[in-house]
Amino acid sequence: MNVDRAVLGFAGFMVLLSLVLTYAVSPYFVWLTVFVGANMLQSAFTGFCPAAMILKKLGIRPGNAF
Repeated sequence: MNVDRAVLGFAGFMVLLSLVLTYAVSPYFVWLTVFVGANMLQSAFTGFCPAAMILKKLGIRPGNAF
């Protein structure tokens, strides 16, 4: 797995988790979904992704090799 796929997987997991928390705990957890979506949007335009930087430090290889 490379960083690109790991970031997509992490973002998908966070969206699903926030939906479960919104339903089960509090409707205010919908803001976590908003934050994840906004972070993905700004990353698409700026190339700056904090999750990618953290995953690289954890040892997940960069690049798009499968």
